[in-house]
Amino acid sequence: MRIMFVLLLICCLSGCSNSKGNTAPPEAGAPGAGQAPSGNSPPVHEPEAGLQDALKGMTLDEKLGQLVIAGIEGKTPSGRMKEMILGQHVGGIIFFKDNLSARPREVTALVNQLKAWNRLNPAAPPLLFSVDQEGGRVSRLPGVEALPAAHAIGARNDAGFAAWIGSTLGKMCRSMGMNMDYAPVLDINSNPDNPVIGSRSFGTTAELVTRMGLKEIAGLREQGVIPVVKHFPGHGDTGVDSHLDLPVVRKGVEELRALEWVPFIEAIREGVDAVMVGHLLLPEIDSKQPASLSRLMITGQLRGALDFKGVIITDDMTMGAISKHYGIGDAAVLTIKAGGDLVMVAHKYDNVAAVLGALKQSVENGEISEERIDESVGRILKLKNKYRLTDDPTPSPDKELARLNQAIRKKLAVMGITQGQSYPGAPRELGTVNDNKGLSEKSNIQ
Repeated sequence: MRIMFVLLLICCLSGCSNSKGNTAPPEAGAPGAGQAPSGNSPPVHEPEAGLQDALKGMTLDEKLGQLVIAGIEGKTPSGRMKEMILGQHVGGIIFFKDNLSARPREVTALVNQLKAWNRLNPAAPPLLFSVDQEGGRVSRLPGVEALPAAHAIGARNDAGFAAWIGSTLGKMCRSMGMNMDYAPVLDINSNPDNPVIGSRSFGTTAELVTRMGLKEIAGLREQGVIPVVKHFPGHGDTGVDSHLDLPVVRKGVEELRALEWVPFIEAIREGVDAVMVGHLLLPEIDSKQPASLSRLMITGQLRGALDFKGVIITDDMTMGAISKHYGIGDAAVLTIKAGGDLVMVAHKYDNVAAVLGALKQSVENGEISEERIDESVGRILKLKNKYRLTDDPTPSPDKELARLNQAIRKKLAVMGITQGQSYPGAPRELGTVNDNKGLSEKSNIQ
């Protein structure tokens, strides 16, 4: 079955590329190292026939696993990790500081072991390996030079610099086997009391955030790394941190389209592949469910009004905004019913089991049809195929990182940028990872 999957989704449908890992695809318009995808172009091939054959070869459990991005515990391979891949068939992994050794070669060793286990499952598509590598205070990967936060990039108002930042983030990710980056932040920093966005935003205007964000997206895609824009429908005008509780945004569709949604609308027009939906309650659109669980928001607005056809990912379901108000299994079912594709379960193996159990029960009792599951799995497989993901081993990153770090130091020196530098009117920098409002690293900003 693995041979069939590879032949159908890579060879027959991708021009029989011989590239390794997540590097440059062979065809014009496809994302890869040194070649940016063309703005509004669709994937190089739309593998409908191949997808149908691949889906027919997957069990329900294997399909449901594809809907989960799961967190792991520890920095070294473990039996629980192996079970999550071989027994639960998860579609991807999210890495936090707690999972990333200080030595980049040990990060790639962990990634390569996860890939090796996934290869043992003959029906398993390649894994998504994801990380929050934004620059500034939200920087996970070890052994790389620090990059300025988004507000510093926006303050320079240099589109070329934003594209270089995106490309550099992509190189960082790719060097350690990461193929998906939860960046850039497209939230507009319109509320000075916002406790979680601040310096992570490019600025206070839709025009600036859009221009900088689109360039960073292009830079990431150029390196064959999937950018995930966040946090739709807009986290910039909130006074509550969704890591702790559920923020409420009292704006209607017209207000949102005039400001918060402008960067997302333009990113969708430019062909962005993945959008993260945040845990925000917008009672003027849906008074009952937060955006990440809302059919009115996901299918009605993001897929319907904004015409987004790509992969929709939730923010972490273990955050306070969800965990204080919903059972994690119930929340996952609501997300899939609403039209979402990937459920992020960033902490605790038991939570992954609860989500998969709830999803399977919802199919068995007729609450969710298997056809609905196939829709999301199809989108996920298309995305993995578009970026030419494989489970081939990632080489040791040491030499590549040495060259990259030298290039970063040189570029920032030429630009006259020093770490910790502030700019007139910029929000305060809140530390290297996450020290606002007394949050700890366990909060894992996304």
